[in-house]
Amino acid sequence: MTTVTAVPAVGRPAHRDPNVLRWLGAYASSMVGDNVFYLALSWAAVRAGSPAEAGVVVSVSALPRAVLMLGGGVVADRFGPRRVVIGSDTVRCVAVLAVAALLFLAHPGLWPLAALALLFGAVDAVFVPAVGALPARITGTDQLTRVQGMRGLANRFASVVGAPLGGLGIALGGAATAFGLAGALIAISVPLLVSVRIRELPRRDAVEQTGVPEGTGGPGQAPSGAVAAEAVPAGPDAAATAAVPSAGTVPPVATVPLAPTAPDTLDAVTVPAAPDAVTVPAPASRPGRAAWHDLRAGLAYLRHHRVLGPLVLAIALGDLGFVAPLNIGLTLLADQRGWGASGMGWVLAGFGVGAGAVSMLLAVRGRLPRAGLVTGCACVAGAVAVGALGQAPALPVAVGIALLIGLLTGLSGALCGALLQTQGDPAYLGRVISVASLVSLGIAPLSMPFAAAAIGVWGVGPVYAVSAAVCGLGGVVVLAFPALRRAELPR
Repeated sequence: MTTVTAVPAVGRPAHRDPNVLRWLGAYASSMVGDNVFYLALSWAAVRAGSPAEAGVVVSVSALPRAVLMLGGGVVADRFGPRRVVIGSDTVRCVAVLAVAALLFLAHPGLWPLAALALLFGAVDAVFVPAVGALPARITGTDQLTRVQGMRGLANRFASVVGAPLGGLGIALGGAATAFGLAGALIAISVPLLVSVRIRELPRRDAVEQTGVPEGTGGPGQAPSGAVAAEAVPAGPDAAATAAVPSAGTVPPVATVPLAPTAPDTLDAVTVPAAPDAVTVPAPASRPGRAAWHDLRAGLAYLRHHRVLGPLVLAIALGDLGFVAPLNIGLTLLADQRGWGASGMGWVLAGFGVGAGAVSMLLAVRGRLPRAGLVTGCACVAGAVAVGALGQAPALPVAVGIALLIGLLTGLSGALCGALLQTQGDPAYLGRVISVASLVSLGIAPLSMPFAAAAIGVWGVGPVYAVSAAVCGLGGVVVLAFPALRRAELPR
């Protein structure tokens, strides 16, 4: 069982906390390794098969990621995000190094590449929720916005450094060398993660794990609802939707633990309660319970949460509208405008600079007031900028618009991540983040072929306009739900 120790004293900024910096180093090293890996995979697949076969190998990892992502959230919550991230990086490292050795010794064709892509997708399904849930366990809630900014900087660093490193590896020794470099970078993250100290869950999460409410009311102590006789703990902003017995039904019961200090070893007994009593929350995740029950409890918790539910919907809409225009759409836009590959690179650079600037701002500042309102406004403004990019007549204009898109979407994305971290209970964060990541990593990429086909029929401008409208709906959702619109980040 993972040893739990307290993180450094509350009040230390995250960018000066050695514990957070060890986590950041591990995350950055793993992400750079990912970028090198995917470049090596593409290169090796193209050299071993036809372009169509290479495309299948590169994209095959999306399938297990989409199918298993929700289950990955359950695994992260059940076994702890730190343990899951360490295990995931270990598996990925061993698999990549094994394929590198195989390519050094022989020319096996496409089958090991396809198997590796499938394995990577399956491991990502548990890695992504665990990575998202880990920051809440290593620092205080008042530092989570700053951590999101630092994570954004790490992502920008990985995208800028990963491709040149992968190209260097391929130039020096082919795909095998590049795979070996990717495995070494992922391996660096493992000892750093082992040294990261995990803080104890906040009191509200301890309540959920034991099933014993601390009091009879107040934020975080009342259940938000029940699903199939399971009561789901509510977050601080969840609606109070405790079931009221109808005529002729059995009065509700309250659970009383036989031994509060050992909730995982003794079952609870039930005693009759007053007619207006509410059901005591069930544990957030226990090894003795079926994973399916944990998944249902997590989905119910998310559905009844007045902030997280609409926030995840807004994230899904934003990703659905954003992925295609900034990937396949940008390639076709550059081709139709005659900007070429270099022009597309400049547009992507503008986007990266904007997103990186926002990440730096949040990493230094640590908090923005009126986070919910700012998120909604940034989503709407970013959607307008996405639509404008499809109408850009010249490359300098497109680069300027891309810079604005990076600023606005980087701001809204970082704030959405910070709100997920601070509004959700850490005991449920793996499942919450798995739902939020399902669309962006599993479903949204599947929209790219349809977007490309639509651009071939109607042109770039109309497809960008429709994508912008979908993005804008995400901002409308944020502004339309009062609890989310008024959400604030901890001071």
